[in-house]
Amino acid sequence: MGTAKNARETYLTEMIQKLNSASFSDSHSLPKDRAFPRISIVTPSFNQVRFLERTIKSVLDQGYPNLELIIIDGGSKDGSVDIIKQYQNNISYWVSEPDKGQADAINKGFRIATGELVSWQNSDDIYLPGALRRVAHEYRINPDYHVYFGNIYLIDSSDRVLREMRFHPFRVGHLLFYDWNLSSQGTFFRRDVFESAGYLQNTAVCFDREWFIRLGKKGFKFRFIRQFVGAYRIHEDSKLFRIKDRENIRREILGHYGIRYDSDKDFIKRHRIKRAYYGLEKLVCHLYQGDFGYIAYIIKSRLRKKRAKK
Repeated sequence: MGTAKNARETYLTEMIQKLNSASFSDSHSLPKDRAFPRISIVTPSFNQVRFLERTIKSVLDQGYPNLELIIIDGGSKDGSVDIIKQYQNNISYWVSEPDKGQADAINKGFRIATGELVSWQNSDDIYLPGALRRVAHEYRINPDYHVYFGNIYLIDSSDRVLREMRFHPFRVGHLLFYDWNLSSQGTFFRRDVFESAGYLQNTAVCFDREWFIRLGKKGFKFRFIRQFVGAYRIHEDSKLFRIKDRENIRREILGHYGIRYDSDKDFIKRHRIKRAYYGLEKLVCHLYQGDFGYIAYIIKSRLRKKRAKK
């Protein structure tokens, strides 16, 4: 099992590295075909010249025939604008000006977007080949949903696949009390959800979690696509490592929904029954989906963490 998993991760790493090393050509941009649902991708950017081109290429190299790429740069001074200009013939709209942060930049793009489906892809993350066609196909055959999401990979700064993130059908309680069960790197929304749900909350982090909780609480329907569509990059400059007030923001978000949060330790103790329920539900879903290797990986990871704490 371990050898097969390593071989798969090696193959995926080589595929992603090949994707990002290839030079984009205007020939990849197909003529507009309105038979395909229009998809708008918003990329917020600020001083991410190290990864920005990979993100742009992962969108344009999809070869999707009804694409709108919008880049909202926060006034980068590191050469990001030069990268954007290299691809501007294939970018529907871009701007470089000061903003109020990542969520503010995404909201600017959402307000400009004209697609039936809308997504945002951060300037250090990527889509996998064929992702937009997979989502468009799901939207065509199941048009009554509001949100469409798939699995993602975690990758490092060199595009090496670190692990899989396999999800299951969405439950808002799972996101409130247990763990992430979708990720923005592989999630698309119908544009009309903004009319009743509003836009992203302008916080430094966790605005994506709050957004998904809000949509779930409002009764929007989520469609899970059991395929890998994107990748989330873990690196030393990402906000995952830099933002220190994550607990305060999470306390505010959960408090809005009447859930008390003082600390991770207190939260886990206070909601242990609900967490046990959603943990069991997650296990059942993955068993039903046949994600046996993923289940084994999660169990081994948690056992390692327990041993490390002793």
